Amino acid sequence: MRNAAAYAGLLAATFASLAQAMVNLTILSSVDDVRFGDHVLVEWATDMTYDILIATGSILGLYSALLGLLTIPWFQAHVVYLHAIQMTWGKDLNVPEIFGFLHNQVTPFNIKSASGGDLYAWHVLPLELYRQHEQKLLSQPSGFSSDITSRLGFQLLRDDPEAILVVHFHGAGGTVGSGYRCPNYRALSAGRPDKIHVLTFDYRGFGRSSGTPSESGLIFDALSVVEWALNVAKIPPSRIIIYSQSLGTAVNMAVAEHFALQESPIVFAGHVLTAPFVDVVTLVSTYRVAGTFPLLGPVAKVTILFNYLRRYIKDTWSTKDRIASYDIPWTHTPQLFWHAINATTPTGISFEELEQLKAKARVDHGPAGSVIEWKTDHGIIREEILKYGLHDVIMANPVVTLAVMRMLNST
Repeated sequence: MRNAAAYAGLLAATFASLAQAMVNLTILSSVDDVRFGDHVLVEWATDMTYDILIATGSILGLYSALLGLLTIPWFQAHVVYLHAIQMTWGKDLNVPEIFGFLHNQVTPFNIKSASGGDLYAWHVLPLELYRQHEQKLLSQPSGFSSDITSRLGFQLLRDDPEAILVVHFHGAGGTVGSGYRCPNYRALSAGRPDKIHVLTFDYRGFGRSSGTPSESGLIFDALSVVEWALNVAKIPPSRIIIYSQSLGTAVNMAVAEHFALQESPIVFAGHVLTAPFVDVVTLVSTYRVAGTFPLLGPVAKVTILFNYLRRYIKDTWSTKDRIASYDIPWTHTPQLFWHAINATTPTGISFEELEQLKAKARVDHGPAGSVIEWKTDHGIIREEILKYGLHDVIMANPVVTLAVMRMLNST
């Protein structure tokens, strides 16, 4: 790692020096002959070409320095997880009303992670259920609960034999109250507003949760939350749907793999993956910051250099392997869909063969996008690609509500 950082530093210095050298070579004399003792007028012959060279050298130098920093685990973790960017600064997560919820509709509490540490969580009541019990809920204590089992909201979840629980795995950065996540919780329960509860939480190192994020750590956290749903809330897997977005989709598949590989496999009502990615290596080669600047796109074109740098990727999050046993490009979805289909086909199927079959079976919804459904012996794998909508914004779309409703109707 030190070598990679050093090489990047040398590259940065080299590019900057070359740019400066091009300017230094433009010193000209204003006279033809110079004799000893003469006064010589020296001027800089600068023009736009040299300015461009300086700018280009500086940009390449900074980019090389960034590549070097990305080989340092601490810096890499901050880039992958963005956990330091909370986006809820100055807002008290223990007062969910700040984020548009009704009084005591949300109960903040902690779940103990299997590897130690507290995971900050929200239990969000569905709206119609809240209306039915509004007066009792209003008389309850508000804010953070050190014993959620004593709260009416929890009891309404645990004691209802028809209650559905959506366990929510959010993406990188932010907290349970950030951005479009709160509208997402409402969209998830909108299909059955008297039955669908939402359980969301912050991974270690995010928001109020203690610890430092890592691939193994986040998986431990997610498993702990699902175990809480199964063993404390007493919700059977047939009434649990696991929803995820972006980074959370990789966590989702890790959880699915873990429970499927148990001696007595546990299968949940469904898994929803919004804006998924194949793996971190593929992601960084296609990722564009704010949908514009390719983070490692230029390096990915140089195979030798990219293969060298990929050795320093610590957390790989290989969803394609687990599924087979505006920011993130939509092209990751067909790739992931293929890995899922290939895993359910006894003889396997190539990506090209699947694309040919999809071309015949694809349902075109015009400006709403397209849909493909693949039926297997164990359920339906559905690929839905929207034509419009950004990475986070789509979480609040009706398509999310329908995804949950379809899973409930198929069980």
